[in-house]
Amino acid sequence: MAKDRPVWAGPAKDGGWRISLWVQPGAKKTELAGMHGDHLKIRLRAPAVDNKANNALTVFVAELFGMKTPQVVIESGHGSRHKNLLLMTEEEPDWDVLSGRA
Repeated sequence: MAKDRPVWAGPAKDGGWRISLWVQPGAKKTELAGMHGDHLKIRLRAPAVDNKANNALTVFVAELFGMKTPQVVIESGHGSRHKNLLLMTEEEPDWDVLSGRA
């Protein structure tokens, strides 16, 4: 499945899967928004105050991949638009669930 893996996703060193995102908080609605360079772009309705956007992001990504929210961890970029998330699952996520949604 590696050849079908998107450029913004890859295996994490210690297990799980890392995804690279570009996040736009304070948008009209929460949605996938295509690509921003080599990052998957996500618009979030939640504002970037009091950790609201980060919380909304982990919930949204967990829902996209059919995971539980605690399985999605922001590894880096807590205060930035560029974020690296860790999807804590042994099986490679079905990247195709994003087809037609971005």
